Amino acid sequence: MSLTEFNPEATSSAGFITSSTPVSTGYDPAAGGVQYGSRQTGATRADLIKQYGLMKPSFRKALAQKLKDAGYKVPVTGKYNTLVRDTFLAATEGLSQEIQNIQQNDPDRLLRVGYDLETYLKDLSATGGAEGSKRMEYPSVLSKGDVAELLNAVKQDLTGYGATDDEVNFYYEKLRSKALKQPTVVTPSEGRQVTESGFNPRQFLIEKISSTDAAKERKVLDAYDAFAEVFGINL
Repeated sequence: MSLTEFNPEATSSAGFITSSTPVSTGYDPAAGGVQYGSRQTGATRADLIKQYGLMKPSFRKALAQKLKDAGYKVPVTGKYNTLVRDTFLAATEGLSQEIQNIQQNDPDRLLRVGYDLETYLKDLSATGGAEGSKRMEYPSVLSKGDVAELLNAVKQDLTGYGATDDEVNFYYEKLRSKALKQPTVVTPSEGRQVTESGFNPRQFLIEKISSTDAAKERKVLDAYDAFAEVFGINL
């Protein structure tokens, strides 16, 4: 029996990613043939609690056994157990973080390999379990294209115009250096994984660009436009 049987179909930005599945997105001869993507499902904390409550005793017991095999300290029981339930939530959070880490640092892997709670728990079992997991660091890998897209979006929003090639080159080196020095850190703690967010390139660019003369001028013009609209002034 697969643990994915109880994953909900609807995704939620306020919850956890519960699975990632490689899927074919069609055939494109110009791109080299069959193209692939990944489809993800998700659930909120409330969704997962409800799912645990609706599980049959045999499945609930199988889940507890898989959690125990993965290194979590839980009783193997088919009865409703709050420790097993909360550990189920913690393990799903760990799965969600792992999928996000792979999406950020090795997205091509999600086009080849499926991830769900069952595969995640098997990985933990094979590497010594959740309690034996080590502190892991995941630096952001930023390409020049990533930086150009992000910089143009932030500059367009704050100043009204895009970035020059020189600005892209300048910020590419700066963002890449900072991302490598400030990785996302995942640390095991009391049966769950605690994530410390690393460098945020978008926030960094917002702070830098919002302090430039061009951004300040745009802010003043926006305020004047709003004033003119209220009082019916033709610009």
